[in-house]
Amino acid sequence: MINRPYYLDWLERWRDKEPIKVVTGMRRSGKSKILEIFRERLAADEGVNPKNIISINFESLDEDYPTEAKPLYDYIVKRLQSGQNYIFLDEIQHVEHFEKAVDALYIRKDTDIYITGSNAKLLSSELATLLTGRYVELNMFPLSFAEYRTTRPKSETPDQSFERYLTYGGLPYTTYLDDEQSIADYLGGVFNTILVKDIAARRPQIDIPAFSEVAAFLADNVGNLTSLTSIANTMKQEHASVSRNTIREYISALCENYLLFRADRYDIKGKSYLQTTEKYYLGDPGFRFWFLGKSGGDIGHRIENVVYLELLRRYRTVSIGKIGTKEIDFCAADADGVHYFQVSQTVLDNATLERELAPLQGIDDNHPKTLLALDHIGNGNHNGIKQENLLGWLLK
Repeated sequence: MINRPYYLDWLERWRDKEPIKVVTGMRRSGKSKILEIFRERLAADEGVNPKNIISINFESLDEDYPTEAKPLYDYIVKRLQSGQNYIFLDEIQHVEHFEKAVDALYIRKDTDIYITGSNAKLLSSELATLLTGRYVELNMFPLSFAEYRTTRPKSETPDQSFERYLTYGGLPYTTYLDDEQSIADYLGGVFNTILVKDIAARRPQIDIPAFSEVAAFLADNVGNLTSLTSIANTMKQEHASVSRNTIREYISALCENYLLFRADRYDIKGKSYLQTTEKYYLGDPGFRFWFLGKSGGDIGHRIENVVYLELLRRYRTVSIGKIGTKEIDFCAADADGVHYFQVSQTVLDNATLERELAPLQGIDDNHPKTLLALDHIGNGNHNGIKQENLLGWLLK
């Protein structure tokens, strides 16, 4: 059992409160498991009668569950007990007009509703149309490095764990696999399941080889400034020509299913988002291993990928910063304000240190500024810019 306290605490905090609880994230990131643990806790620790817990996984064949709104609503209402009922609807996107059934259950006084889904666009569009203001969302990611460390042998150092994490990623089941081929097979199975069940099913005309080529290109270019034109030009050289519109559609599909995240660029002085180029990061670092094998690649950008995902866990929004001609790796914002981050493999060389500090030094506000590196020495304060060991920061 992998301890994931943040997600359980969130569920506990919202338990028996009015809003619908929506848990979103990539397939196999642990959504179903965390709700299973929460249900067990309800029954064991809180004394909830198991009959008051109704759980449906719409990808299960245990029963012929209704996949239309009104029949689903009727199915659930027939099973409600007196008192509070806890309704869990897993992979709700398989239900046509699911938001109508959820809304009808929501207005009852005897239900506490939890739903999960693996398609961001479907959930956001449907929830926004009917359930605006009636739900709270928990974005679930693969294991953080801190969570991943709890699965590793005590004899393994943080550096050894990070090297493995950087290569194989944090999908929970990979922690039970020891050999590279099994991990590659599993990651390929997850990707192909998403491709077939979630992407091709909604886009039957998709060119699967070309789609995979686009995904592999982006996996190989995490952290690089990217445009549709640059991808199209590469595809034209290495594969059959694919239009910019098709590439845009493929990237959208990757993002909708949490395989990819788009980080927009933000002009710090102009206080506006730039529309020209952006960066992309994988939803799990392990997919780079599946696409490209255990090649070294740009380790600095791979480390950026890990930091970007961690910032998404900790902050409300994360973007790439631009100040003049210089770039800030990440601008992360939450209710407390903005925090700026630079990320580097090492800054032991004075020239590298000065290059990494320069963009942060160019920001004239008083928001926190942090430089993260793998170095175990040299950490401290550079005239208000805090330098931290990356692994220590990840394990906080």
